[in-house]
Amino acid sequence: MKNIISSAALTVSFALTGVAAHASCSDPRAAVQQAALQPMPELSLHQGSTADHWERDDAAERIVGTWHVRYTADGASSPYAQAFIQWHADRTEWENITMPVLGGNICMGSWKSVDQWHVYRNHVGWLFDNGTISGYFNETETDEVASDGNSYHGYNETIGYDLKTGKVLFEVKGTAAATRIAP
Repeated sequence: MKNIISSAALTVSFALTGVAAHASCSDPRAAVQQAALQPMPELSLHQGSTADHWERDDAAERIVGTWHVRYTADGASSPYAQAFIQWHADRTEWENITMPVLGGNICMGSWKSVDQWHVYRNHVGWLFDNGTISGYFNETETDEVASDGNSYHGYNETIGYDLKTGKVLFEVKGTAAATRIAP
C-alpha cells in the first residue's frame, strides 16, 4: 500500500511539472493568465500595533520589515499577484509570491536608498519551460515609502531573457502597493 501511495504521489508530481514557461518567483505572463482564471484572494492580515514607531528619518530606515504587496500590470484594475516581502537592513530582500511552488515562488534581491523617500530594488529569477531552465528575468522597482512607514507604492519593470540567445522574451511594466505587517 505504501508503494502504491508513493507511486501515485510521484506520478502526480511528474504531471504537475509539465506546466510550461513560468518563472521562479514572478513571471508576469503566467501570473496574469492565472489571475484571469483564479482571482487573487482578498487578504485580511491580523495587524499588531500600527503606532508611529515606524516613523524614521529616511526611506532606508522605514523600508526595513515585513510587507504584504499587491502587484498590478499596467492597465489592469486588479492585482495579478500578491507577495510577502522582507526588506533587511543589510540591503537584501526576500520575497514569497503567489506563484506555483513547482515553478519557484521564493526570490531574493538587493536594494538601495535613492533619497529620503525612495528605495530601488533589483530582483532576478529563473524562467522554466516544461521543467527545464530556459531563461531568466530581471525585475527592477522604485518605491516611495510613506512617512509613517506603514505603506509604500512604486513602479516596476520585469524583462525576461532567453538563456541561449539572450534575446528579450517579454517586458511587463506595473505597480506595487504594500502595507506593513506589524509584529
